[in-house]
Amino acid sequence: MSALSTAPETVDLDAVTAVAGAVHRAITTVIEGKDDVVSTAVTVLLAEGHLLIEDVPGVGKTMLAKTLARAIDCQVSRVQFTPDLLPSDITGVSVFNQDTRSFEFRPGAIFANVVVGDEINRASPKTQSALLEAMEERQVTVDRHTYPLPRPFLVMATQNPIEMEGTYPLPEAQRDRFMARISMGYPSPRSEMAMLEHHGGVSPLDELTPVTTAEDVQRQIEAIRALHVAPALRQYVVAIVGTSRTHRMLRLGASPRAGLQLLRAARSHAALTGRDHVLPEDVQSVAVPVLAHRVLPTGEASLARHNAADIVRELVERTTVPSGR
Repeated sequence: MSALSTAPETVDLDAVTAVAGAVHRAITTVIEGKDDVVSTAVTVLLAEGHLLIEDVPGVGKTMLAKTLARAIDCQVSRVQFTPDLLPSDITGVSVFNQDTRSFEFRPGAIFANVVVGDEINRASPKTQSALLEAMEERQVTVDRHTYPLPRPFLVMATQNPIEMEGTYPLPEAQRDRFMARISMGYPSPRSEMAMLEHHGGVSPLDELTPVTTAEDVQRQIEAIRALHVAPALRQYVVAIVGTSRTHRMLRLGASPRAGLQLLRAARSHAALTGRDHVLPEDVQSVAVPVLAHRVLPTGEASLARHNAADIVRELVERTTVPSGR
């Protein structure tokens, strides 16, 4: 048997695909003609990552985030990021209680299963940094006390391109904590016509009901973590990440965290495809959304109009695929 397909543990793929399919169908009743974008969002959800949605205003970034949150029966919180938003608005604050003569912690907006952060790059870097501990360690520390966050925990943030007025670029450490970045893009004429016909009078979210629960999503997340990954596949991920650090068109390559999240996303992609093991095709399918926002092209590459996504595709093509022997 191939070293790439040996599966020592059994995963209930039927349950995984049932939950993923239900969420996918629910989202596509609202988001027209964006199957690839929706598939990536569901992949990130079941990999328990965080999703960054970047595009110009008005293409459905916030609608996608709100729709995914509505499809799951769980705690949902929305944060509208503005220049005057404070870190304590996100993490919470300790307030003195006159009756008990002690401080009580009042949780902030981050304490939810799904946190929808709208226009995250309109907040100051100090406020953006309030998310760092929560996104990486799934906990919040306030006044030397640490509070765990509910599971599953997913941050779905939208941002406008940095060329837009009133935006702050996300720090590298912040971008690195997002498992994937996607762009909505403009809809096709057919999808835009369907949107005008079906959604012109009422909000499509009004009729959307949850199709799964937070507990069920967490069970599928744990199941996907049991998917087999052969040593050759791990070497393949390390090779891709390592190549990005020496690529002539990149001044900043992918971090070790990027390799971990690339493998987690590949596991999720494999499970949603109906396989209980990861193949190189799974890694290749998620490489661009997982890696492109983490790397920084050189000035020469930018002048030559080579963007990060193109460079990631090129380095993945250059990396030797393991044979499985």
